[in-house]
Amino acid sequence: MTESRSIQFFDVLITGAGFAGLCMAIKLKQQGKYSFAVLERGDQMGGTWRDNTYPGAACDVPSLLYSYSFETWPHWQRDYSPHDNIMAYMEHCVDRYGLGPHILTGQNVVKAQWLEQEGLWEAETEKGDIFRARFAIGSTGPLNKAKLPEIPGRENFAGPSWHTSHWQHDISLKGKRVAVIGTGASAIQVVPAIANEMKELILFQRTPPWVMPRKDKPVSEARRNRYRRFPWMQKLAREALYWKFESRAIAFVTFPGLMKTAKRMALRNLNKAIRDPNLRKQLIPDYDMGCKRVLRSDDYYPALTRKNVVLETESILKMDSNHIKTSSGKSYEVDLIVYATGFEAAEQMAPFEFLGRDGVDLRNLWAKGGEAYLGTTVAGFPNFFIVVGPNTGLGHNSIIHIIESQVQYIMSALDAMEKEGITRVEVKKEMQDKFNQEVQERLKGTIWNVGGCMSWYVNQEGKNTTLWPGYTWQFRRMLRRFHPADYNCS
Repeated sequence: MTESRSIQFFDVLITGAGFAGLCMAIKLKQQGKYSFAVLERGDQMGGTWRDNTYPGAACDVPSLLYSYSFETWPHWQRDYSPHDNIMAYMEHCVDRYGLGPHILTGQNVVKAQWLEQEGLWEAETEKGDIFRARFAIGSTGPLNKAKLPEIPGRENFAGPSWHTSHWQHDISLKGKRVAVIGTGASAIQVVPAIANEMKELILFQRTPPWVMPRKDKPVSEARRNRYRRFPWMQKLAREALYWKFESRAIAFVTFPGLMKTAKRMALRNLNKAIRDPNLRKQLIPDYDMGCKRVLRSDDYYPALTRKNVVLETESILKMDSNHIKTSSGKSYEVDLIVYATGFEAAEQMAPFEFLGRDGVDLRNLWAKGGEAYLGTTVAGFPNFFIVVGPNTGLGHNSIIHIIESQVQYIMSALDAMEKEGITRVEVKKEMQDKFNQEVQERLKGTIWNVGGCMSWYVNQEGKNTTLWPGYTWQFRRMLRRFHPADYNCS
């Protein structure tokens, strides 16, 4: 006799308890009409910020912008907040809005499917628990699958090795010869943070990044007190920062030639920090600024001038049990390897089996690049919404603005369905196709497509499925209100 498993029912199921999932949960909680649960694979909420605990982990968007517009917080320690401060803010939001009982941790979803007859989504977790709901909301984000390089012999390395998103804090770096592979956003933070601990640090660089000064500084007690006493002052400061960052889109998406001014600033930053002409030459990118993610740091270049730091620009040929060998035959003996090689963000693959109408798997549908309508809904997947879906990433402003725009759209959809007596919505395929054709057309003239580089924004098919090709205020205006006419409704 087969043992029957209990099924829990909700109006809304959210997968992922990072900034996107928490924002969705807050708005559902505030409205008070819908029962909901947030299924979180980890042992606590936090998403990217729970996973990335590497030394030096911090945000490259100012704290005031990397927080919800509706929830100011006067406890930011620095203009650009470190990992612990961001986690404290997220914990504050969970407590402030009473989300604790709704977040079910340790629930790693392995399969979700649309049940046509019941008109429900069903999710099964690794534990074998079953959840059903009228609506499914994906908020796992694009930065959840670590990318490891395909290097011959990598599996033969005998020493400790890990990706920056899986930092092993119980292993000391002191006195060791450490290889850091990659020079992206995590590398420029972790290298300065660990360089003084070890005997030698070899940094393997495939392509150098453009690095701008961060100009980070502590938030004074006086400023925190002002924000505490007068929250409107913090809101005003946040609004001013938003428009300052939004103005940068002019160079990214409208007039790429303007990036030459920023390039000169970046070169001045490099020349000031690096006196050695040979090292300086190795750190100058051969692509237009903005084509890859522009990085911000005040201490990355100085760290590369340390006597115990070596910059290696030759490609890695292979590894063995304790050596990394380059294309010219150089051999570096290392005790430990850190992979600062980013995430498979451009693939936008569902992190588990996800079956829509007629059993179509989202992973197969998106095998050559993710597509969604307004980055939020997908044809063939009724009553399913995504927060931070395909082509919603940014190169110039805060993703929080995108998250809030999408959550507002989803809440508008739920309200419209209730008002009109609609039980299911599914975006029309022609609407989705038209939207994505326009997105790809707009991307053609942006710095990301004309800058002469291959970045993590672009997938293996050469398609940019990551970035929004415009201004965030345009995105918000497009998602201001749900339009049932764009959908097949029943």
